[in-house]
Amino acid sequence: MKIWLNGGLQDLDTARVSVLDHGLTVGDGIFETVKTVEGRPFALTRHLDRLARSARGLGLPEPDLDEVRAACAAVIDANPMPLGRLRITYTGGLSPLGSDRGDQGQTLVVALGEADRRPDATAVITVPWTRNERGALTGLKTTSYAENVVALARAHEQGASEALFGNTVGQLCEGTGSNVFVVLDGEIHTPPVASGCLAGITRALAVDWTGAQETDLPLDVLDRADEVFLTSTLRDVQAVHRIDGRELPGTPGPVTAKAMRIFDERAADDLDP
Repeated sequence: MKIWLNGGLQDLDTARVSVLDHGLTVGDGIFETVKTVEGRPFALTRHLDRLARSARGLGLPEPDLDEVRAACAAVIDANPMPLGRLRITYTGGLSPLGSDRGDQGQTLVVALGEADRRPDATAVITVPWTRNERGALTGLKTTSYAENVVALARAHEQGASEALFGNTVGQLCEGTGSNVFVVLDGEIHTPPVASGCLAGITRALAVDWTGAQETDLPLDVLDRADEVFLTSTLRDVQAVHRIDGRELPGTPGPVTAKAMRIFDERAADDLDP
C-alpha cells in the first residue's frame, strides 16, 4: 500500500509520524472518510469543505485543499480497488507534551483501504452516554474518537453494528459514525445539527434528495418509529432491523427502500454532488 505523508507518496511499511505528533498525544486533529468507487472519490468537494470547517473550529491552520485533493488522487491511483475507504487525516503536528501546540507545521496523511458493500439492514443499540450539544468539539470531525470506540465496542458485544446517542437534553442525536433518520406516518425526520450531531455529508444529500425534515426528536422516538435508517459515507442509506430489543422488519420498509433507491440513483449520476 502507498500512502501520502507530508508531501509525497510513501510505502506503508516505511512511513513514519513522530511519537510527539499532537494527533497522537492529545487527539489534536481532524479527518474525513471518503468513499471511492472504481478509482473515483464520491462527494470529495463536500468532504474537503468540511475538513476546512473542522480545521477552523479546532483552531488549526486551514489545510491547502489543492494539496489534499492532489494527495487523494495520487493515493487512489497508486492503490486501485473497486470500493475503498479513503482516509484524510490532518493533525497539529510535532508538538511539546501537553495541550500546547508546537510550531513545526501540521501533519497530513492520506491512506486508502478496501471496503465491502454494507448489508441492506443492520442492528443498532442505544447507549447511556450523551453527546454534548454545546461542547467545544460539537459538529467537528476530530480524531478525538475514543468515546465512539467505547460505544461501538458495546454495540459489537450485543450483535449490532452501530450505537446511537442522545444528547444532554434527552433528544436523539447520532451514531458513533452515522446519522439517524426515522419514519413517522410516512414522513422522514432526522435530528437537526443543533442536536449536537455531525453535519454528515451523506445526511445532507439524503435530506436534499428525499425531502426529509430536520426535527427535534426525543430519544424514545426509536420505540415508536415505523422505520429507522442510518446514513454515512460507507453505509450510504442503510435500514435498521433491530434497536436494542425492538425488532423491525428484516428488510427495508417502503419509505427506507425508496430512500435507498433515490440515493443510489442520484449518487450514480453525479460523483461530486
